[in-house]
Amino acid sequence: MTRKRTRESLEHVLCEKCPACQGRGSVRSVETVCYEILREIVRVHRLLDVDRFLVYASPAVAEALQGDESHALAEVEIFVGKQVQVRAEPLYSQEHFDVVMM
Repeated sequence: MTRKRTRESLEHVLCEKCPACQGRGSVRSVETVCYEILREIVRVHRLLDVDRFLVYASPAVAEALQGDESHALAEVEIFVGKQVQVRAEPLYSQEHFDVVMM
């Protein structure tokens, strides 16, 4: 007896088709990048004492952080006790972001 896959692969859940190569490759989804940013904020907060955070991300990711994922961002702000500002950087690809400590 063989086992049949009943769910999508992890890559299909966390990634989407690459827009640059018309789907031959894959990039992390906007939601995945949002949660990577939130994890990075918590990680840096534990290492360094800073006043606030500034996040530079692609326009799609910045829009998601300020829209659909704003509740998760608010929870992280409460958890770390610091203000987190999000700015869209048009030259960044979907997977590229920077968390700046201020």
